[in-house]
Amino acid sequence: MISSCSVAGGSRLFERICKWYYNAAGFNKYGLMRDDTLHEDDDVKEALKRLPEHLYNERVFRIKRALDLSLKHQILPKDQWVKYEEDHHYLEPYLKEVIRERQEREAWNKK
Repeated sequence: MISSCSVAGGSRLFERICKWYYNAAGFNKYGLMRDDTLHEDDDVKEALKRLPEHLYNERVFRIKRALDLSLKHQILPKDQWVKYEEDHHYLEPYLKEVIRERQEREAWNKK
């Protein structure tokens, strides 16, 4: 019983640290999501090509708005910031698939 309480307490602490770090990073103040800030290597570029059009258009809008705000040295009003709970990793399933395919191709080419 005691060990489950400490695990739950540790989980809450981890969640609080994650939220703090998310807000400290600052990209949410520009309306960006975590996946909007990924470095665009070959895998990410391929995953972006596989995104449904509406997700891709939403991403482009968020990035353009963030660039505009940055150039003006402004941030969004606090009620428009992306919250930790609202940030979903929309690119992650496509990126995992691309990485899996690349690793499979590399393993096949080694044979």
